[in-house]
Amino acid sequence: MNNLSLLVLFLKKRCKITKKSVVYQTIPDYAQIKVRFNANLTRNDYFRTFEKTLMEKRKKLALVAHDNRKQDLIEWVEFNAFNLREHQIVCTGTTGKLIEQQLRSSLSEEQYGEFEVVKLKSGPLGGDQQLGAMIVDGKIDLMIFFWDPMQPQPHDVDVKALLRITVLYNIPTACNRSTADFLISSHLFTEVYHPRIKDYGSYINREVKM
Repeated sequence: MNNLSLLVLFLKKRCKITKKSVVYQTIPDYAQIKVRFNANLTRNDYFRTFEKTLMEKRKKLALVAHDNRKQDLIEWVEFNAFNLREHQIVCTGTTGKLIEQQLRSSLSEEQYGEFEVVKLKSGPLGGDQQLGAMIVDGKIDLMIFFWDPMQPQPHDVDVKALLRITVLYNIPTACNRSTADFLISSHLFTEVYHPRIKDYGSYINREVKM
C-alpha cells in the first residue's frame, strides 16, 4: 500500500475514532488529498489543517450589521434566540451590545445562563479586520453580515476585504435575512461538518521573478 492510500485510510479511521459524524461528501476526496500530499505537505500538517477547518456541532458564528441594517439583524436574532444560544457568537462593536441585550430579553435567565457574546472593535475602528483575522485563524465557522447596499461606509475597503476572506476560506456567509434563514434552518447548522479545503499550494509555491 503506497503512502497516498495510507493517508486516505488514516483519514477515514480518524473520523471514526473521534466519533464525529462527518458528512461523507465533505471529507476531502482522493484527488484533493493527492494535490496536498504532492505539494510537500506532511501528514501532520495535513491533519492539523483538517482539524482546524472542522466545524463542531457548536458553531462559531459572526454577526455583523451596518447601522441601517441593525434592526433587521436584531429582529432575526429575536426570532432565532433559542437556537443561537447553543452556539458561540462573535460581533463587532455596537452590534454586539444590541444582540446581547436582545438575547437577554428573549431568553429566560436560566436559558441565558453564562452565555456570552464576544464583542470586537466597531467596524470602522478595525472590527472587520479583527473578524477577518479570526477567519484566517479558523476561529469563525459562519458569518451573518447585513451590510448596507444603499449607503457608502467610511471603511468600505475593510468590508470588501472581509467579504473576500469569507470566499477565500470557504466560510458560509449570509448578507440578507432570507439567506440567514436558510443557513440556520439547515441540518448542517447543528452537525459536525468539514468544508472542502481549497488548495493554494500553487500560489504559495509560485516562482517569483526578481
